[in-house]
Amino acid sequence: EFKAPPDPRTVSPPQPPALYIGALFPMSGGWPGGQACLPAAQMAMDLVNNRTDILPDYELELIHYDSMCDPGEATKLLYDLLYTEPIKIVLMPGCSSVSTLVAEAARMWNLIVLSYGSSSPALSNRQRFPTFFRTHPSATLHNPTRVQLFQKWKWTKIATIQQTTEVFTSTLDDLEDRVAEAGIEISVRQSFLTDPAVAVKNLKRQDARIIVGLFYETEARKVFCEVYKEKLYGKKYVWFLIGWYADNWFKINDPSINCTVEQMTEAVEGHVTTEIVMLNPETVRGASNLTSQEFLAQLMSKLGGKNPEETGGFQEAPLAYDAVWALALALNKTVGPLKAKGHRLEDFNYNNRAITAEIYRAMNTSSFEGVSGHVVFDAQGSRMAWTLIEQLQGGSYKKIGYYDSTKGNLSWYGNDKWIGSGPPADQTVVIEEFRYLSQKLFVSVSVFAGLGILLGIVCLTFNIYNSNVRYIQNSQPYLNNMTAVGCMMALAAVFPLGIDGLHVHRRQFPVVCQFRLWLLGLGFSLAYGSMFTKIWWVHTVFTKKDDKKDKRKHLEPWKLYATVGVLLSIDILSLMIWQLVDPLHITVEKFTREAPKGDLDVLIQPLLEHCSSEKMNTWLGVVYGYKGLLLLLGIFLAYETKSISTEKINDHRAVGMAIYNVAVLCMITAPVTMILSSQQDASFAFASLAIVFSVYITLVVLFVPKMRRLITRGEWQSDAQETMKTGSSTNNNDEEKSRQLERENKELQKIIQEVSRKLSLFHRSLYSKYHLYLNICQEGSMIRRCRHFQKYDK
Repeated sequence: EFKAPPDPRTVSPPQPPALYIGALFPMSGGWPGGQACLPAAQMAMDLVNNRTDILPDYELELIHYDSMCDPGEATKLLYDLLYTEPIKIVLMPGCSSVSTLVAEAARMWNLIVLSYGSSSPALSNRQRFPTFFRTHPSATLHNPTRVQLFQKWKWTKIATIQQTTEVFTSTLDDLEDRVAEAGIEISVRQSFLTDPAVAVKNLKRQDARIIVGLFYETEARKVFCEVYKEKLYGKKYVWFLIGWYADNWFKINDPSINCTVEQMTEAVEGHVTTEIVMLNPETVRGASNLTSQEFLAQLMSKLGGKNPEETGGFQEAPLAYDAVWALALALNKTVGPLKAKGHRLEDFNYNNRAITAEIYRAMNTSSFEGVSGHVVFDAQGSRMAWTLIEQLQGGSYKKIGYYDSTKGNLSWYGNDKWIGSGPPADQTVVIEEFRYLSQKLFVSVSVFAGLGILLGIVCLTFNIYNSNVRYIQNSQPYLNNMTAVGCMMALAAVFPLGIDGLHVHRRQFPVVCQFRLWLLGLGFSLAYGSMFTKIWWVHTVFTKKDDKKDKRKHLEPWKLYATVGVLLSIDILSLMIWQLVDPLHITVEKFTREAPKGDLDVLIQPLLEHCSSEKMNTWLGVVYGYKGLLLLLGIFLAYETKSISTEKINDHRAVGMAIYNVAVLCMITAPVTMILSSQQDASFAFASLAIVFSVYITLVVLFVPKMRRLITRGEWQSDAQETMKTGSSTNNNDEEKSRQLERENKELQKIIQEVSRKLSLFHRSLYSKYHLYLNICQEGSMIRRCRHFQKYDK
């Protein structure tokens, strides 16, 4: 039967094959984001299907359910989506908990998952979620912005406080990795579950200054109430908070805190927020040919005049809109490559990995301008977006800059004005300040030391010039010369004792340490060693028995010089071993930090330079022990010889007085300077004045009496012969008297012995007569005399 052809005007064109998207929009529950995100997605779907340059041979269709932001409900709905026709080519969940469930299961069905409302950092795990993408940036997107700010404001030390939830823990773990790469230290990390009081106190105690806070809005009010109580706010502190709190979050009446609105406003002033930009701030037409403001106008129209603040997901609606566009552009990009391989999008099934791989590659390389900004995904499938930086100034938030994570650029509004005088330091600024010796004290003591050296030169010159005078010869002038030289060396040690980092560079300071040690050590050995040798010889000669004393009265000078040489050699050898085994070097002692006057966020760290070695106490113990024994022995010898008079060393009593002086001062000074080593002025004053006084007393006691004698008695070298005779006769008076007394003593001892012998003989004779009379009386003879004898005997 013949039929007429149909009228082309009445025949509808064939419908293009549909590509189905399975979506879960939470219309209720913890986050009812579907209330605004679903209309936005439908707007994008209509625009895509009306475009002839995007998927012209296909039509996108949205199959959606209400997940209620509940993983249990989402499990049931996912089962329905997967096992109910038609086949879905992509899944679009919202809510982090639901997206986690869907993304982990989708790999088993070779499905791409594209989320519009999931911020959990855990979803950035490619091993666990290999086919997951999201247009909602990860919560960790705040971290690159924070790191950029830390680096810009030259902060290298931060602190963190977080609420113990998975999203904040993951965000903080990511922040730790990023700051470690940037060379920034997280010095304090505190967490709390419900009560932040202890955590805030720990931040205060550990001097936290730059603090990153990760917690929900209700906990933020609790935190800043404690911040107010602990005074952890002001120009010394910077708090970094999440920017998605309500603008007046700190003014909301909260019965869980006991702080007033005024106190809360004072505590939060100056804090910085980072907020992900979800609406393009620029007037640009992107892939949808709409500006962000045109999109908002159409969305408001589609919502039917609902209040945006009462519509769940209104802030995230641009992300849902751009999610549909990202999917459409990616599918459009796969048409050509699939056709070349003999595949079509409508051939997709849950076992077709080739089509899934092609869609994955297209999604991974997405890059276009959307109403939420530039859309691009990182290696983990997370959206890279702008982050807005604001600061609370005067009770309201002011934009100070933004960070473009797609380009890594940090830009600023205006002149990058910071509230107050500028960003504070990330910690209390510690200024190292070296303690130096008082220059007035150093100059004063140096003058005395210089005058003492001049006095030593005068004494040495006097002793050398008059060395042929008999009186000077009898004082062992060479030993006195050694004493004078040793005294001058000890005085010269005062100058390096007062030299510190104010006068020389630290590299040269060990040389100064060596001068101190060698001048003082060798000066002591020469000065005290020569005096000790004199007193030792006097004691050795005049405290022996008579038969040995006469043999040793002849003084051999070389033995005295050899004794001084031995003492000097011991010192040189010990100092050389010390410097070779454990050389002196500079050490820096730190003291308790001090706060300067005024409202300055600084502390002064006092430092003091010392000459030291690794085993300083051991070496000092050896040296002090050896010198201490010499001093004690010198005191003993001086005491033992105080009444002895000898012609060979006529000044040994003066030497004894000098030894007393040196020994007492040294024994007091050595331990006191060790105790006062941390007080540079007191230590130097005590040590240097002890040196000056002991040297002055030694020179005056040893040399001034000689000068006075030679001047007052005219015993000068110009009249050598007469001087020698006069000096000899005068000097021998005491010796002659001593010998005369000794001879008289011996004669008296002989007389006493003779008288004792005669008395003994007389006593024996008298005793014999007594017994004779006694016998006669007993025999009865001589009665008369016996009576008289008995009467006498009674």
